[in-house]
Amino acid sequence: MPLQFPFSAVVGSDDMALALVLTTISPGVGGVLVRGEKGTAKSTIVRALAAVLPPIDVIAGDRFSTDPRDPTPLSPDGPFAADAPTETRPVRLVELPVGATEDRVLGSLHLERALSEGKAEYEPGLLARAHRGILYVDEVNLLQDHLVDLLLDAAAMGRSNVERDGVSVEHAARFVLVGTMNPEEGELRPQLLDRFGLTVEVAAPRDPASRAEVVRRRMSYDTDPESFTRQYAESERALTDRIQAAQKLVAEVELRDDVLLKIAEVCAAFEVDGMRADIVTARTAVAHAAWHGRTSVTTADVRAAARLALPHRRRRNPFDAPGLDEELLDQVLGDDDPAPEPPEPQGGSEGEGTEGEGPADGRLDTDQDGSGDREPTSGTQSPSDSSSSPSDGGESAPPSTAGEAPADAAAAGDAPGRPDTTVDARTPYRPKLFTVQGTGEGEAGRRSRAMTESGRRIGSRHSTGGAGSIHVAETVRAAAPHQLARGRTSGSLLFRPDDLRVATREGQESNLVLFCVDASGSMAARRRMEQVKTAILSLLLDAYRRRDQVGLVTFRGDRAELVLPPTRSVDIAATRLEALPAGGRTPLAEGLLEAARVLRVERVRDPRRRPLLVVVTDGRATWGPDAVARARTAAAHLAGTGVTSLVVDSETGSFRLGLARDLAGVLRAEHVPVDEVSATGLTTLVHDRVHPRTTADTSTEGAA
Repeated sequence: MPLQFPFSAVVGSDDMALALVLTTISPGVGGVLVRGEKGTAKSTIVRALAAVLPPIDVIAGDRFSTDPRDPTPLSPDGPFAADAPTETRPVRLVELPVGATEDRVLGSLHLERALSEGKAEYEPGLLARAHRGILYVDEVNLLQDHLVDLLLDAAAMGRSNVERDGVSVEHAARFVLVGTMNPEEGELRPQLLDRFGLTVEVAAPRDPASRAEVVRRRMSYDTDPESFTRQYAESERALTDRIQAAQKLVAEVELRDDVLLKIAEVCAAFEVDGMRADIVTARTAVAHAAWHGRTSVTTADVRAAARLALPHRRRRNPFDAPGLDEELLDQVLGDDDPAPEPPEPQGGSEGEGTEGEGPADGRLDTDQDGSGDREPTSGTQSPSDSSSSPSDGGESAPPSTAGEAPADAAAAGDAPGRPDTTVDARTPYRPKLFTVQGTGEGEAGRRSRAMTESGRRIGSRHSTGGAGSIHVAETVRAAAPHQLARGRTSGSLLFRPDDLRVATREGQESNLVLFCVDASGSMAARRRMEQVKTAILSLLLDAYRRRDQVGLVTFRGDRAELVLPPTRSVDIAATRLEALPAGGRTPLAEGLLEAARVLRVERVRDPRRRPLLVVVTDGRATWGPDAVARARTAAAHLAGTGVTSLVVDSETGSFRLGLARDLAGVLRAEHVPVDEVSATGLTTLVHDRVHPRTTADTSTEGAA
């Protein structure tokens, strides 16, 4: 087995190491989500954690790692005799790949025995293997939502219930769940964020001396792993002993009523939703006290716990930056309960760092007061004001366009020399659902119709070695007509590999939503640009909820630009949108051709992900020779690729030229005026057309 980089040799990132240690002391905390940029050794420190955890005793031969001291073991391999043999083994680190299926996670029917012996026997999955260990999910934000829900449910309940393929099994599944993610690749939904007990932000050190030390240790380890590991052996042993002592002490720690009230005051002050924050903060504070050898929770423990348990629970939508106002935290807690000096860890000074971001055993003590040496996270808002953003169920109509100048007046902004303008979006609203035509086969999501691994079962198909749940009835039906030819006289059915059938399911997929936005002078009228940005921001928020990728192409002046390559991070897209200026001529053809180029590249990169092109424009083309003709040619080229398109018509006011509608015709796209993007606006429009109000109705309303 290859040597792991020592946990006590990682440099920096005290919060991450502290959070990992606390959740191993008290697994009821609920796991850790680590957010950070690429190259910050998130995976390195998680893999190193398993090596410093105390070994565990298990019943020999049990596939579910049952604790011999457990009076009511929940293992399908039981029951066990009182004198059943036991064995001691290291804690397992089980890695769950992003592409894992539900069968692999939960376990499923033992296919070989089902076919050869006719027995419905359960084959354990990754949750069973991770029991009493660490379940690590790298890039957890890219994992399918239903799998994340499944993991978090198991972690919260401490057991897994399997009801599938004729198997009904319940087994223990108590593990430390650790997820890592790069926010640039997309966010987790707030509902899933809240299910993680603790969250920490990590970044590479900015201090040149610290960066040099990271490189020095990494190169030393790569040159001679055995020698490097020996240097930290004593620090690793000291850390193991301290964790073991804390695990034994945690049950004896007292959480006084006055401290519990203080935890409630903190959670109320930060306006977190629900009660999970209070529970997690309390459990973390108890674990923190045990980590420092105390039998009573202090204000310092509460401060440390709040810094890890609350920041991610204050987010109201994906555009909000996570963070915690530490000045407010200090005001609520006060300084009347200074933390006593913690016991000095054994292991010496050489164990004070780690390779890219994770502190050493000794450096965990720097956070004993809950503050450490870090700069506080600001908790500033991103593009939209979260305090006024509606939740999934809420919505508000787009701003009125009454009184806006006619479209031809706004077009005066195309004139050279007019200064660029930047306008902020207003509060986003819930938009109408726009989908890709046909049936796809992309990643599971919430937008367009597709054949997926989750969803309602609509039939079966031959198994070709790919993923999919077994369709038992269809498998038996396929084998039954051949039993006589196969020589069966009695007993179990005789199966062949080509009898196997798996279920076909219809669900929904995620898509690539590519925005192609006109940022020319004709869009520069303040009310128009504000309305357009609000519509795009609303569609971005909708794309986030539906697990889409998003990209942003803009065109203005004499060129088009890919402002944001396709990504899952809609908050980055919102930031780019916020800073988008308007001014100059309208190179519509260049914008459409750049969108076609991006879609062509993405089709090669990810052929299963179908695109939805959203063109936001008033339809004008004013730059270059034959601007209108070139724009129509580019639109016809895009239409020929078969991409599903939507034209959001930004032309407003009483006088309209209808150029965007003409463009939609050439693109074979759906045409939607910008004031009808809102689901509320659309509902009102349909209602008024079906039930038109009479003059008498209007006058009655006025009188009222």
